[in-house]
Amino acid sequence: MPRIAGTDIPADKRIIVSLAYIYGIGPTFAAAILKEAGIDENTRAKNLTEDQISHIASIIDRNYVVEGQLRRQVQQNIARLKDIQCYCGWRHRKGLPVRGQRTRTNARTRKGPKKTVAGKKGVKELRS
Repeated sequence: MPRIAGTDIPADKRIIVSLAYIYGIGPTFAAAILKEAGIDENTRAKNLTEDQISHIASIIDRNYVVEGQLRRQVQQNIARLKDIQCYCGWRHRKGLPVRGQRTRTNARTRKGPKKTVAGKKGVKELRS
């Protein structure tokens, strides 16, 4: 299994798909990296030479923020929003959707499982 940018990538997949397993690299960046390296997109990752792998790794290190550094950067951005107490920061703090989605329904991913709230029970009136 080849190792690029501190991540093991699948060997049996095409290299353009394998590069997308690295956090921070999607299909578009993968295609740009391979174009710059001069490697065919349809090549399997296991068929790459050590020279090609090191060339891809150097391109990624030079031009892209990936993996742990990117995760850290995202967490710092969220912490900054919370610290300055802007609207987005409040939404992050409360665990609600940040980008304007509705919360009356369909916000279960951010809000978590349903919390059932006891409703008012109807009181029967006695007739005399």
